[in-house]
Amino acid sequence: MQKINRGFLWLATVSCLMVAGCGGSGGCSDCGTGGSGATGGMSGTGGNGGAPGNGTVSGLEVSSLISGLDKPWDIAWLPNETVLITERPGRLNVYGNGIGQAPSLVIEPTDLVASGEGGMLGLEVDPDFDSNGYVYVCFCSDAGGVNPEYVPDVRLVRYELTTPNGDSVVMDGRTDIVTDMPYTSGRHSGCRPRFGPDGYLWVGTGDAAYGGDPTAPQDDNSFGGKVLRIDRDGNAAPGNVDGLWFSKGHRNIQGMAFRAGNDPLGMSAEHGPDTDDEINLLVQGNFGWDPGLGYNESVPMTDTDKFPDAIEAAFSTGRPTLAYSGAEFIEGDQWGNWDGVLAVATLKAEHLHIYFVDAEGNVTDGGRFIEDEGRLRSPRMGPDGLLYVTTDGGGSSGEVLRVSPVFD
Repeated sequence: MQKINRGFLWLATVSCLMVAGCGGSGGCSDCGTGGSGATGGMSGTGGNGGAPGNGTVSGLEVSSLISGLDKPWDIAWLPNETVLITERPGRLNVYGNGIGQAPSLVIEPTDLVASGEGGMLGLEVDPDFDSNGYVYVCFCSDAGGVNPEYVPDVRLVRYELTTPNGDSVVMDGRTDIVTDMPYTSGRHSGCRPRFGPDGYLWVGTGDAAYGGDPTAPQDDNSFGGKVLRIDRDGNAAPGNVDGLWFSKGHRNIQGMAFRAGNDPLGMSAEHGPDTDDEINLLVQGNFGWDPGLGYNESVPMTDTDKFPDAIEAAFSTGRPTLAYSGAEFIEGDQWGNWDGVLAVATLKAEHLHIYFVDAEGNVTDGGRFIEDEGRLRSPRMGPDGLLYVTTDGGGSSGEVLRVSPVFD
């Protein structure tokens, strides 16, 4: 059995090679002054988002920040706090005039395919946005990529927006930096991009529920069921296992998170079939998912009989699964004893799950929270130090929730 610690030490090493600006987010008040056409921003009322660092969190206070959305999938902020949200039916919304106004820019790719679990998915803002204007989105597309077999495919697209508010797309500002991630019915489309502390984009992908031979997670020539690690142009980062990919043998990664500080580490959250959703350390190697010809979902998530060197999960749910989606490390003194915990949104189980994670990546279950807001999709730390969570409501029932700690 491969040892987890070896990979973790590698990640800790590259994390120390931090590119300036790729770390956390700056502080601000709890949306205190609101947004304007000049500054973007979230708008809202005052608040400092927390309590002294020695507090013990006893619960969460939840309020609605944005409503009327259609399956909001991911959320991010520009450096000036302008909010960006993807909606799965096919929109990237930029709230350049503040959240109290309609989006100042809506990007709706004409080649987008919204079917099943597919559509407009993960979102990330470049840490150097002020100088390059780059924003990255994953979506399913019928435009055709390098391989004519993959139509539609899942792809990672870089848009160049005007700064500082992202008011418009720069002429010729779309670049498809990774294409040919597999697609079948839209099922298991992934796709979560996050900048790591090493300055590279890490992308969790889905296996597309592909039932051919070899299956995507174990096919070294497929981007399905992988963690990709790339630069801003879609080129392979140094130190990858094979080309663009860093690890393989995954089923459907929708959570990707990095913790900063003195013990930097990265973790992913991954859908299981009817047993064993997994939290995995972002380490090199094979994580052992191989449904085989016909896509047999009764095999183990980490099949150590077939793959003796497969990397075991840091945490598995067992049965029943919760249907993990997005993941985020909660950080900051304002979160008291929750500083550094991993928050994972769940779809089927309809709650936010908290996990305590030590410096070596050992995971302890911290319990269920936010159990009355339906299916949850993506948690993300905001620039004010609070947590924001998108719900999975369709039509106009989707929301962005603002979440703050309640202390004993």
